[in-house]
Amino acid sequence: MVVLKSPEEIELMRSAGRSLKRIIQRLRLFVSPDKTTQVIDEYAARLFEEENVIPAFKGYRGFPANICISSNEEVVHGIPSDKIIRAGDIVSLDVGVNYRGYFADSAITIPVGDVKPRFKKLIRITEESLWRGIKKARAGNHLGDISYAIQRYVEDNGFSVVRQFVGHGIGSNLQEEPEIPNFGRPKEGIVLKVGMVLAIEPMVNLGGWEVEILDDGWTVVTKDRLPSAHFEHTVAITNNGPEVLT
Repeated sequence: MVVLKSPEEIELMRSAGRSLKRIIQRLRLFVSPDKTTQVIDEYAARLFEEENVIPAFKGYRGFPANICISSNEEVVHGIPSDKIIRAGDIVSLDVGVNYRGYFADSAITIPVGDVKPRFKKLIRITEESLWRGIKKARAGNHLGDISYAIQRYVEDNGFSVVRQFVGHGIGSNLQEEPEIPNFGRPKEGIVLKVGMVLAIEPMVNLGGWEVEILDDGWTVVTKDRLPSAHFEHTVAITNNGPEVLT
């Protein structure tokens, strides 16, 4: 069941989104060569405290860290560790917050130092595909319109969308109905309504779309071990169109 949010609930999520945006902006500047992903996670913990929000991922289904940090061939759900970030890496940060019982979720992929041109293009196309999907998040459209817009743009540019992991609804729970695939057909799926809040998150691979989960039970990597990028925003469907809360 898809839960429609009241204006008061969306205002709480708007506040959560503002805090999350500030956290991600500061994390973007903090990521640099020779830092470990654990150091980045510890910095994120301090930012959560400063913003007076709760890290949404810590403890969620047993996840052990404050944020997800995935680099290069890691798609999503990377666990911070003593792994060192190097110049030339691309690093995805997936961050969620809980503010007064309501959630916001967002992700970015960052080029570290001088990265290969095809990696830069991968990052750019992934972010642009997110905005293509967001434009379709309007009342009266179908869920498949979002999915198709993302898939079409990604594949037209020579990349592939991950199929095993998808976006989701969000509200008083971190993950709610509906699931939001990054592939699909227009005019299919549920009809979008005012009050829906969606976490739209294309995960785009340089090579094939197939992925697998490592032995830690969390980290998702591309099967061909080619790089992947990830962007996400929390988006409310309003009478005036999509509103990006993050």
